Amino acid sequence: MAYDLEEQEQLATIKAWWNQYGNLVTWVVTAALLAFAGWSGWKYYQRDQAGKAAMLYEEIIKAAESKDQSKVARAAEDIKDKFSGTPYAQMGALTAAKSAFDANDLKSTKSHLQWVVDHGKSDEFKAIARIRLAGVLLDEKAYDEGLKMLVWDFPEQFAALVADRKGDLLFAQNKLDEARQEFQTALDKTEIKNPARQLIQLKLDALGGKTATAH
Repeated sequence: MAYDLEEQEQLATIKAWWNQYGNLVTWVVTAALLAFAGWSGWKYYQRDQAGKAAMLYEEIIKAAESKDQSKVARAAEDIKDKFSGTPYAQMGALTAAKSAFDANDLKSTKSHLQWVVDHGKSDEFKAIARIRLAGVLLDEKAYDEGLKMLVWDFPEQFAALVADRKGDLLFAQNKLDEARQEFQTALDKTEIKNPARQLIQLKLDALGGKTATAH
């Protein structure tokens, strides 16, 4: 009997607690379930978006290989408009930029690269776009604009490429001492086995520089 009374007291206590806090608990549990459902839905949405973006990126690649510039342009705009939050949008824009450059369409080249600079989600992709855009500006003799494009907090792995591009722009402006310093920096930061090292060395030799030991 004592056990029955004790059990009844516990049940009464639980009921009293539930009457006071049960509604709050229900809301908390419901909110947690909704949050989980929302997170699962968001992950599904991301996978779905990535899948569609991947297919569109493949379309850009194939169009670029077949040199169908109009199709490249359309697909690139689609992927930027609909899937800008995915890495495929950045890769698609960079591929479209290369395709436009090969077709000597510098206006479209700059437009695609500028999109990555402005809207890219990855510092690595943005770094590539900045370096390539500086190269296009070099071809257009817009040297100051090209140098401004390289004033940015680049990831360390791009240090050699940035210095080399700066050297090209400064050399074009006949700022030989500054160009020499940049080429020297580029050489110092380029691995010995990297084929680009030979070209940098040639530039440095032309300016009376010296050979450096790569890090």
